[in-house]
Amino acid sequence: MNKFLVVGLVYLLLGCGFQKRNSENSIKNSGDKLSKNDMKSTLEYLASDELEGRKTGTQGIEKAAVYIENVFKKNKIKPYFETYRDSFNLDSIVGYNIVGYLEGNDPKLKKEFIILGAHYDHIGTAKAVNVDTIANGANDDASGTVAVLEWAKHFSKTKNNKRGILFTLYSAEEMGLKGSEHLANRMKATNTNLYAMVNFEMIGVPLKDRDYSAFLTGYDVSNMANVLNGYVGEKILGKSDIAMKYELFKRSDNYPFYELFKVPCQTISSCDLSNFDYYHHVDDEADKIDYKHMANFLNQIIPALEGMINAPTKEIKLNNE
Repeated sequence: MNKFLVVGLVYLLLGCGFQKRNSENSIKNSGDKLSKNDMKSTLEYLASDELEGRKTGTQGIEKAAVYIENVFKKNKIKPYFETYRDSFNLDSIVGYNIVGYLEGNDPKLKKEFIILGAHYDHIGTAKAVNVDTIANGANDDASGTVAVLEWAKHFSKTKNNKRGILFTLYSAEEMGLKGSEHLANRMKATNTNLYAMVNFEMIGVPLKDRDYSAFLTGYDVSNMANVLNGYVGEKILGKSDIAMKYELFKRSDNYPFYELFKVPCQTISSCDLSNFDYYHHVDDEADKIDYKHMANFLNQIIPALEGMINAPTKEIKLNNE
């Protein structure tokens, strides 16, 4: 998450109402389960010392970008623009988002887009611990990056997507959401028909003593949580009142898209800082990740994504509509 987060907050999560949808409206997972071993292998590379903390403008983030591009190529995910890279300048620094595209297979719905996103940058270095200064960013946000890559592999394989999907990995999130801001502006300028954007932040560790798997920022902005829960048939997403209090809805890469498009654009996370001690810390390393939790959650949420991507109408709406 970006630098505006207040370290050490303990989220007080409240329950939320949940309406279970009938089976005919719920689209279940088609295809094999996502692999825990694949997730672990990808995350261990992205959070390795070789990538030096993935700070925007460094050789480390360049290596991460090449890795992401190769996953897209291998799985026949096309570039959305001329190349996978959506480049932008920050003074003397060149940043680039990586944007992959899977065309929808419904003649009408393919004109509408779902964005699945996460930021793949981190802060580079942090206060030394036992001479280690590399802030590897395993949970923040290699975990979300892994999720997006797993969705890309899954939907490329199953072809279970009536709408177009953009798989977006952002740079310069840690510099103030600059990458997502640039991409949102570029897409708005070309009148992209955006249905919804779902961002994934810090999903590498489980919440404790909760009746759901993750929280949704900006919970009351839209009906996204209830609709996605309905597709799954159980309550996997809940509400955090502390996220509302500290406006975490505005602190991640969903927000530039919401500001410009005024459609449901929200972040899913399983980490409130009460269950993770290493935010922007050199010990945010791959060995701190709960891979069983990650695999369970990413597989659990597949029917929610498929339901959203394939619903015949735009069922997720802003609550002021």
